[in-house]
Amino acid sequence: MLNTSDILETINMIREENLDIRTITMGISLFDCVSEDEGRLTQKIYDKITKTARRLVPVGEEIEKQYGIPIVNKRISVTPVSLIGGAVSPEGYIKIARTLDRAASELGINFIGGFSALVHKGATTGASNLISVIPEALAETKMVCSSVNVATTKAGINMNAVSEMGKAIKRAAYLTRGDDSIGCAKLVVFANVPEDNPFMAGAFHGVGEPETVINVGVSGPGVVASAIRRAGDCDLTQVAEVIKKTAFKITRVGQLVAGEAATRLGVPFGIVDLSLAPTPAIGDSVAHILEEIGLESCGAHGTTAALAMLNDAVKKGGVMASSHVGGLSGAFIPVSEDAGMITAVERGALSIEKLEAMTAVCSVGLDMIAIPGGTGEDVICGIIADEISIGVVNSKTTAVRLIPAYGKCVGDSVSFGGLLGRAPVMAVSGWSPAKFIKRGGRIPAPIHSLKN
Repeated sequence: MLNTSDILETINMIREENLDIRTITMGISLFDCVSEDEGRLTQKIYDKITKTARRLVPVGEEIEKQYGIPIVNKRISVTPVSLIGGAVSPEGYIKIARTLDRAASELGINFIGGFSALVHKGATTGASNLISVIPEALAETKMVCSSVNVATTKAGINMNAVSEMGKAIKRAAYLTRGDDSIGCAKLVVFANVPEDNPFMAGAFHGVGEPETVINVGVSGPGVVASAIRRAGDCDLTQVAEVIKKTAFKITRVGQLVAGEAATRLGVPFGIVDLSLAPTPAIGDSVAHILEEIGLESCGAHGTTAALAMLNDAVKKGGVMASSHVGGLSGAFIPVSEDAGMITAVERGALSIEKLEAMTAVCSVGLDMIAIPGGTGEDVICGIIADEISIGVVNSKTTAVRLIPAYGKCVGDSVSFGGLLGRAPVMAVSGWSPAKFIKRGGRIPAPIHSLKN
């Protein structure tokens, strides 16, 4: 029997508290597109994507209209391109990136992820060729997103790959300097990358996934913040209960949309990602949740503890609401995409060092952070290595999406518009880790990785 109060509550969440489905992401396997001929390969990729996902956007719009639930993005993730491109030339990988972009444009989706490589133990010829042209590929396309996994808890950290990614980030910043170095906003470096993540820029269709699949990412920081505000002056155990109950309701909406989309598209339902994904809109901020819990400002002492409680409660509530949970699942803390984080940086309460500490207890990492354009490759590599080590040692996914904004200094800002938002340029340490980075090789896996 329908409960009128529950219906009205959900309507209020959508209208007043920015509840939405952040993305419906269709994963598509490209393994059957493999060909030694580059022209044939790109044509098969285009045909497979456009045929498989031809109804993705219309179905998403149908569900929006039927249920009144905003679905902000319709996206596609594909098999990591280095796995199906093999030893094609670097120029061939750029052609594949253009093909992905053309297919995305044809379908009317927002982003396509999977221009990716998995190099946590070492790089194949294909992976090396792809990584070498990531900056050019991102500069020449609008909707293509790229990710590289450089570490796992089982393998350790590939520091040679970390070094290559430092170079790639700097060059991507330069090649897209006319647009506030936006190329870097579409590039993420991972440890322990999940194979079913629906969120960009890190989404790809993993090797253990079916031929096609529907994964859904939910949102709802504003809903959680409002629920805590209504709860008033209660202790932290009660706050955690409020978050759990709210996360359950949010995830049920995601489960509904995921099931409907999968049924209508005739593909398997994969997972609901429980992550609280913020937006630049006022009232849709993870930072504001932490402040509702009791912090004067996000970044104050106590921030990491409050975030740990939030992340845990979201998972406990969400996992009961969906038959399949996966992806990243937690609370995102991207700077440019979170109005509260932006304010905290601008008022001097939040530093990159504090953000790094926060990533030890949440999803996913140092995300959408603008740093001075003159930051050296060695410093960028050091930042990546620090963040990736948190993921490796703690057996969790971490990631880095840095934007060394070309020509910008601390106090300046970059603006991308839409969900990517804007970011104040944050200060980084000027002390160099160059000798450490140049040693190369692999940082061995931690002892607790030996579980067999």
